[in-house]
Amino acid sequence: MGNYLQYLVFVGVFIHLLGISDYIKDTIKGKTKPNRITWLLWSIAPLIGAFASIANGFSLALIPVFSLGLAPFLVFIASFSNKNAYWELKKLDYICGLFAVLALLLWAITNNPMTAVIFAIFSDIFAGIPTLIKIWKFPQTETLTPYTTGFISSITALFAIKLWSFNETTFPIYLILIQALYLAVFILRKK
Repeated sequence: MGNYLQYLVFVGVFIHLLGISDYIKDTIKGKTKPNRITWLLWSIAPLIGAFASIANGFSLALIPVFSLGLAPFLVFIASFSNKNAYWELKKLDYICGLFAVLALLLWAITNNPMTAVIFAIFSDIFAGIPTLIKIWKFPQTETLTPYTTGFISSITALFAIKLWSFNETTFPIYLILIQALYLAVFILRKK
């Protein structure tokens, strides 16, 4: 039975794609207003994390990480479908975006898989700060579903890890923690 648990990643990815489809639908309607910098950079950091980890060999644990990179890119594209479906960018958005891009550039300079994972995490954190603040101040401009399903998808990655190495486990564990933070902010804000 233990060998089959690794295939839960496919269930997690499917659940996450359902959640992101809700977000995309709400974005197209103009109900949800994604921060384009956040969602674009959220697509880049997990994809880099996945590809950097692939340098040490492919694992099913990378599938949710890849999904958590592809889904935000789809949101970014959807944000152009409706002129009311984007968040007005402020100075903080650009500063965080700059730090996120800087983290990605530092990874490119080092060309080391372990360093790439670390910088991908920092990039993801900086990219998400504006959206985290937006969730707290303007929760009505966000849809909760992709954060919930992203959390579930991230957890399923743990079942697919065969070798608990730094490169293979760090980004999935980080994604669980960061998704939990977004969920906690949503829940606290609703109270």
